[in-house]
Amino acid sequence: MKNAPLFQRPPSPGLSPDQRRLLRGVSRSFDLSIRLLPNVLQAPVAIGYLLARATDTVADTTALPLAERQVLLALMTQAIAAPDMSKEHHSELARLTQSFAAQQTDPHERALMQALPQCLPLLLTLSTKDQASVRQVLSHITRGQLLDMARFGPGLHALQTEAELADYTWLVAGCVGEFWTELCGRHLPGYARLPQEDMMRIGRQYGMGLQRLNIVRDAGADLAAGRCYWPAKTLATAGLTPALLAEAAQSGRADTLQALAPLYNQWLDHTQSQLADGMRYTLALKPLRLRLASALPALIGARTVTLLRQAGPLALTRRVKMPRHEMRGLMGRIALGLASPAVLDKQFRRLSGDTRL
Repeated sequence: MKNAPLFQRPPSPGLSPDQRRLLRGVSRSFDLSIRLLPNVLQAPVAIGYLLARATDTVADTTALPLAERQVLLALMTQAIAAPDMSKEHHSELARLTQSFAAQQTDPHERALMQALPQCLPLLLTLSTKDQASVRQVLSHITRGQLLDMARFGPGLHALQTEAELADYTWLVAGCVGEFWTELCGRHLPGYARLPQEDMMRIGRQYGMGLQRLNIVRDAGADLAAGRCYWPAKTLATAGLTPALLAEAAQSGRADTLQALAPLYNQWLDHTQSQLADGMRYTLALKPLRLRLASALPALIGARTVTLLRQAGPLALTRRVKMPRHEMRGLMGRIALGLASPAVLDKQFRRLSGDTRL
């Protein structure tokens, strides 16, 4: 409607009220982005996200036995790829899912796992092409999750090279940027001011940058869980090891964190560059709601990078997050400017700490 409020939250097509509540429970910010999308995009993105969030819950619940999680994730991957799997496989998946859900401490993740048998058939409500797109992106994501589970066994383990890191960030997030772009090209002809090939490239970089940001922000918690996403060969250039980093994240050891500082800043520079690609992606979008949905992760990411720079490597010892009052202020400024490209660009530069404003 012409006069609808900018942040009005219409229901997500294809999802029941209970499933929409599941979506809000596992990610309020991404739920908002989905609800801002044009209606034709909401169902495939929402369904893909719910299923990806379920597989991520299995991959990340390190308190449970690895073998148990690997079996469940493999069955989930098979069910997504082949909805005509045998009744025996469906029964086994339902049994393992309910057993796994009962062991979840987070009530939203427990509810999501309990509802998985009702979420999987949602795929079949999509068009054939959208089903194929959702299955393709989920195949990449679950491959990254399975690699993660195999890589990070008991004890502390690390990625070895920058190439492994780039591959991981593409598998779990860069492919999502490509997925969104593919859907836009299919359903919204003329949606962008740039060629589709360019949108795919910077969309991929956008997703990878958001994942790199997650890795920096969550580094302390990941190290405590035995996962080091800082490549060991890169750490070695600064005389560091994953074990030294894990110890410093727990104790705040100054000499180790000081040695990390140059790599930490390089990491943030790389992340900022990829988020800038995300803003270029956003500013190329013509539909207002699509532009706004795409802008929010880049804007929040830009502010988070600034906060991480201010904290320095001590961020490994604490949680860094954009405060809620800043989020509300950001939403207000965007609404006043009607999410115009000029307003979004100005907000991105401001949140990135651009002193020229």
